[in-house]
Amino acid sequence: MTQTPFDGAAEFDRQVHTLIGLGYPAMSGLDPEQFTALVAPLRGHAAAAPPEAYDQEAGRVPFLLVVTRSAAAIEETMPRTTLRGGRLPGIVDRSFEPGSLERFTATPQTGLPDGDAYLLTAVERGEEFCGAVPRDAMDVIAGRGRTLLTIEEGIAFVTHFPQLLVTNKCFSLGGSRSGDRRVPAIWISRKAPKLGWCWEGNPHTWLGMASAGSRTAGSAAADSAVAD
Repeated sequence: MTQTPFDGAAEFDRQVHTLIGLGYPAMSGLDPEQFTALVAPLRGHAAAAPPEAYDQEAGRVPFLLVVTRSAAAIEETMPRTTLRGGRLPGIVDRSFEPGSLERFTATPQTGLPDGDAYLLTAVERGEEFCGAVPRDAMDVIAGRGRTLLTIEEGIAFVTHFPQLLVTNKCFSLGGSRSGDRRVPAIWISRKAPKLGWCWEGNPHTWLGMASAGSRTAGSAAADSAVAD
């Protein structure tokens, strides 16, 4: 399949436009101009993203513009996801008991940048881990010097690239944990994206493990790579 040559600045602008169209500024207590100004320092980093990191068929994208839950709650952002060409809103699975989403926070190893928005770079859907035990997949990813995606980052993945959430190529989000054996994941249910969880010791043939290279908040002091 022929792909349009990658332009990091244009892709960044597309992602900003997507979030504005979905109402992220209002969720963050901002108007569109304020929201655009908030994320503007990230544009230069996006423009420098290497084009070879872009391979949609392989589930790889150079970056995602992520808005944190402090600015936009998961309960509000997940319903704004859809499948490619779909109309049904994403859902949070009922297996999350009341109040449990708040306990699924980023692990210390993610080293999240400060601020309400940042770039997640060198993102992979991780279908090579379909059928693998999640905890084993997480160990392999750590050994490669990569970082696991959080719930918010998984939502950003589906928000910006709905075409990458497809049957048998869904993904776990090991960067958000609640202190037990549950690992969050996003998959397809009834023609819509669903945020749920699976046990860290149970493999699923249709569920891989998403990962990324680093995170940046737009300044060298706030940049975050994966922990050693």
